[in-house]
Amino acid sequence: RRRKVEAARLRVELLRIRRGKRDHDRRFALDRHDIRGQVEGKPVWRLLGGPNETRPGGRVPVYASTGEVRDPARRAEDVLRLREQGFKTVKLRVHSFDPSADIAQIASVRRAVGDSMTIGVDANQGWRVALIDDAPLWTLQRATDFAHACAEYGIAWLEEPLDMYAWDELAELRRRSPVPIAGGELNNGWHEFRVMLEKEALDIYQPDATFGGGITDAVQVMQACRAAGLGFAPHTWTNGIGLLINLHVYVAGVREHPLEYPWEPPGWVPEVRDGLLAEPIRADTAGTIAVPEAPGLGIVLDEDQL
Repeated sequence: RRRKVEAARLRVELLRIRRGKRDHDRRFALDRHDIRGQVEGKPVWRLLGGPNETRPGGRVPVYASTGEVRDPARRAEDVLRLREQGFKTVKLRVHSFDPSADIAQIASVRRAVGDSMTIGVDANQGWRVALIDDAPLWTLQRATDFAHACAEYGIAWLEEPLDMYAWDELAELRRRSPVPIAGGELNNGWHEFRVMLEKEALDIYQPDATFGGGITDAVQVMQACRAAGLGFAPHTWTNGIGLLINLHVYVAGVREHPLEYPWEPPGWVPEVRDGLLAEPIRADTAGTIAVPEAPGLGIVLDEDQL
């Protein structure tokens, strides 16, 4: 089955190469939404919400999304600092060849924070990065075992536990898992998400409007999730521009699951992550960020940085 998944991945990548215009189409779609918002004097999220979108903007909750694997004791200290800064939810990374080391990560943090924080976990198996160093490749059984360990430690969701094209295995994992299964950050548009939804592959869908299908497809996924009673929380782990674009998509939805907020000091903090923006997107002491109210996407670049 694993060979079939890899073969399917290669076929999909070949199609992406042959259809390179999709990147152009996605950029055009982002520009179109931005221009329309500026012409109508409304932020994009209000346009996405439809003609009856009258909800206030205000602020929305975010979760601190870490970006690397650290020693369990050090990571526990990191998360305690995040709690002091106001974050109520954090996402950890696990990426070890030794399953017990992955469990040690979540166990250490849970012991440190008790019940005071919500914890999610990203296994980064959706796209296996092995260009610089080898990386673990999870099987359905390993994902199942880890999902049960997550339940033991009160983990709120398990993200990308299998290859992003292993839809049948993801559906089976979802049936086996006592915790919600999330993913979809690199799936390439509605045509893929439609199959995932038909196969009931995930509990929480996480498209990224800057990667696959643009804002239009991300909104289509959001609407399908709402109709099916599934979770929706866009992926944002890129930079400030990507965070801002996906923030518009998120705010147009039900705003139930907190939005991903990339955070891994000292290297990945707002001043660096949002370096091209005139103003970084900062979380306040309540773990929230401001909803954009400027017309269009509200992207204001720092000309000096450019």
